[in-house]
Amino acid sequence: MGFPKLKNRPQGIEDLKRNIQKELNCVNQKLNIKITRIEKPCAHPNILDEFIAEQLKNRVSFQKVIEKAIELTKQADTKGIQIQTAGRTNGKEIICIKWTREGRVPLQTIRAKIYYFAYTVRTVYSVLRVKIWIFIDAE
Repeated sequence: MGFPKLKNRPQGIEDLKRNIQKELNCVNQKLNIKITRIEKPCAHPNILDEFIAEQLKNRVSFQKVIEKAIELTKQADTKGIQIQTAGRTNGKEIICIKWTREGRVPLQTIRAKIYYFAYTVRTVYSVLRVKIWIFIDAE
């Protein structure tokens, strides 16, 4: 998981710097990019969401993808996870909303530390919307 194109490749990082400089129109200015390793990538919803999106693009069964994502977050010592998908899952004709929760996800508690990310996936069948809530700890 993560960004395998940037792992241990200085050339990929240099290409990233050049692209960002072009986008920000600061070619003549110096740009510093610091890349840090994430200790538990499965505890971050944006990385987990990209993993789910990649699996759904490759036509892996929806239920297997969700079970694998829940298993990965359990290994990252999280308190709970909620995953919601909307769209034509598994190539069905009807659009449906499916959600799965494992553990605690107190969305009404303000003090709870919950990470949220939403991602749109373009598949062969249609567009899917994947939302993830990860409950880390109550502070």
